[in-house]
Amino acid sequence: MSIRTFGDPVLRRTAEPVETIDDEIRQICERMVEAMLRANGVGLAAPQIGISKQIIVLDVEGDFHVLINPELVSVGGDSETLTEGCLSVPGPHAEVTRHERATVAGTTLDGERIEITGEGMLARAIQHEIDHLNGRLFLDHLSPARRKSVIKEFERTQREEASE
Repeated sequence: MSIRTFGDPVLRRTAEPVETIDDEIRQICERMVEAMLRANGVGLAAPQIGISKQIIVLDVEGDFHVLINPELVSVGGDSETLTEGCLSVPGPHAEVTRHERATVAGTTLDGERIEITGEGMLARAIQHEIDHLNGRLFLDHLSPARRKSVIKEFERTQREEASE
């Protein structure tokens, strides 16, 4: 299963809610975890594998979660600007400002409703993956000039990989 990259329309759509957690949804989650681990990522949203469903997986410093229909409950703390990348925009990284604390509520694969509060990298990953469910990429947090530069770097990386 490949991770969809910048330019794929599925990455710009708002993901649909999951109505029922069934075997199909469990298989999607399993494929998402495999794809995230294979790519050495810390998070992945279903649209990144071409499935417009509200599902995210997170694996930040041993803190592992699969969330169905996640909702960002709150963000807080100071804003911090750190270098961020994305599995759907392989290659370039850019400075992105996000809140240092985030709380997300969602449903586990067992149907349990949970709330997770993360700080630092987990908070950043939560906000990043929720953005994907809303059709946003980290590029959307950049100034127009920086966004253009990052897109050019991405396109150059893609051309180089294609010629190898």
